[in-house]
Amino acid sequence: MGLSSEQVLHISRLARLGLTDAEVELFRDQLSSIIEHVNKLSELDTEAIPPTAQVIELLDVFAKDEPSTSYSTDEMLANAPEKEENCFKVITVLGYET
Repeated sequence: MGLSSEQVLHISRLARLGLTDAEVELFRDQLSSIIEHVNKLSELDTEAIPPTAQVIELLDVFAKDEPSTSYSTDEMLANAPEKEENCFKVITVLGYET
């Protein structure tokens, strides 16, 4: 059972899409085909297949958050082109000075 033109128009109104008559016909055929395919999938026997929320193993790709040694302020600012009061000095990027 395919979609009617009225159903496609209803969907287009919900999505706030203006469709021409040609587009209504095109989408009616395409959406009907998609619904047919989904209906075929729903006929498959999946009783023997365990439910899954994730089909691949989830891995934590981030390193552990552990404290470590850091560079001193002098080491960090050693190659800075400009510095002011132990801070990097950069050009204004937002159009105003603070």
